[in-house]
Amino acid sequence: MVATTRKNGKPKSGHSNPVLVPGVHRFGRSADYHKKGVWAKRTIKNPKKVAVKKPLVVEKKVKGDKNGGTRKVQLNKSKRYHPTAVGRKRRIVKRNTFVRKTKLRGTLTPGTICILVAGRYAGRRVVYLKQLTSGLLLVTGPFKLNSVPLRRVNQRYVIATSTKVDLSKVAVPAKYDDKYFRRDKTEQRKARKQQQGDIFAQQKSGYAIKEHRKTDQAEMDKTILAALKADPEKKQLLKYLSSPFYLRTGQLPHRMKF
Repeated sequence: MVATTRKNGKPKSGHSNPVLVPGVHRFGRSADYHKKGVWAKRTIKNPKKVAVKKPLVVEKKVKGDKNGGTRKVQLNKSKRYHPTAVGRKRRIVKRNTFVRKTKLRGTLTPGTICILVAGRYAGRRVVYLKQLTSGLLLVTGPFKLNSVPLRRVNQRYVIATSTKVDLSKVAVPAKYDDKYFRRDKTEQRKARKQQQGDIFAQQKSGYAIKEHRKTDQAEMDKTILAALKADPEKKQLLKYLSSPFYLRTGQLPHRMKF
């Protein structure tokens, strides 16, 4: 508030209730209420404005002797078309055109030996090869050592160890992507149609491994086993990968160094 001057020349404070000490005012709540004159303002009643209703119909003059002279016309004309049923509007969902890549953990580098925590091969040790576009990890046993084939794993279900294999001479083909591991939808539809037949008919159900997957696995195992055998501690590495991981009594995983 801007300070004003009184008749005697002394400055006048802007507030009607000045502060004596921080938190303490000169006048109390009731005294300040009467001083402001709010009690007098409460009795004042403002007259309500009555809204003037607009006419719905207007009379217009009509020319001609036999037309009645005047005609009533609506100001707000009603709609000429009324739909029989209100159709549903299609909801348009805007999605981002780019695919956000999952951030990889710092301990995961190509050649890191990991421990699988969940899934069919829980407790097995695998070699991490690369990260796919979906963010999943491409790992393998190799299959000859611990029967873990080329598969995709989420990094949440993996413990990265400090043991590593030198994969500088191993080239992971670009064909190993997310599309490579997808199952054919036409084959799944055929299997469903066969199951819809006779209930008591004995039908073989299950996933059959394709031949090209077997040959690809054998080629990948050769290159990784060659890299393992080139390591000076090859005996320990081969035993380490072939043995499963398990906890004994008294072993706490959050206090262990892998």
